Amino acid sequence: MAALDSGLLSVACLLAYWLVTTLLSRVYFLSKADESLGGLWAVIATVFVFRDSYQRSVSAAVTRMSATLVSFALCLAYLAFLPFHAWAMAVLIGASVLTVMLIGRPEDAIPAAITTAVVMAVAAVTPQHAWEQPILRLADTFVGVAIGVAAAWVGLRVLRPQTQVGNPTGH
Repeated sequence: MAALDSGLLSVACLLAYWLVTTLLSRVYFLSKADESLGGLWAVIATVFVFRDSYQRSVSAAVTRMSATLVSFALCLAYLAFLPFHAWAMAVLIGASVLTVMLIGRPEDAIPAAITTAVVMAVAAVTPQHAWEQPILRLADTFVGVAIGVAAAWVGLRVLRPQTQVGNPTGH
């Protein structure tokens, strides 16, 4: 099963990377750096949600999307009006962690902080269109999450259907 899972995850990551770097760049003109970062971010989301059960994958998907939406809102609100500053990144990381904790999702704190850090660091590198980064990372995350959950479903329901669920002998 380990070989099946690792192979399926590899294919899912390739698909996520390809979709974001190929199709998204056709919908909206992106720099090569934005394409590559988007592909990486979609792969990270795919890996994050690919779990050993469909229910765990869905739960991880909710965590990833919740954290990304909080980061998206905070970073977009800031970057729409102000440029990157290191102190702003620190404040927004703290605000993203506080927000998810206050809404009762403390398990989303680490992904929210990481997402905020990435969005703000990329905004420092591409200051001309910094406000676009939260939007792009939200789209990348959505693609990766969808592919990760779909891959988990394929692995559990199609490639090895019912061989372990409800059958203690595995036959």
